[in-house]
Amino acid sequence: MSLGSLAIVEEWLDAVNRGDARRAEQLSADEVEIVGPRGSMRGRQVLAAWMDRAGFSAESLRWFCGGDGSVVVEQAARWIDSATGADRGQAQVASCFCVDGGDIIRYARYENLELALMAAGLDDGDEVMPEQRWP
Repeated sequence: MSLGSLAIVEEWLDAVNRGDARRAEQLSADEVEIVGPRGSMRGRQVLAAWMDRAGFSAESLRWFCGGDGSVVVEQAARWIDSATGADRGQAQVASCFCVDGGDIIRYARYENLELALMAAGLDDGDEVMPEQRWP
């Protein structure tokens, strides 16, 4: 388990929730891959556009971490229309990250925790309890 990877992902998610695209970009590799229901894109420059378009924010519920920089976070997500502020929906989702060299190199959102864990090669035994993240 790499607690450093957890800290990077936590900071990235905080930046996304605050709408701070600049900070999210700083925590991401130059060619970060962003994967969602509409496909895959690469590059830091797509982060700001994705953040604005998606209007995504989420409360982290459960955390999982592997020794290879893989992190999965189960989340209660919410989407807001950036132009009108209207609520566009809520769902329980899971985000899968790959961290390498202190940078997020891949972010993928899945419709459920099981799919995200499978994609990351993790399982319930890789769950990180709050006291392990923040002693």
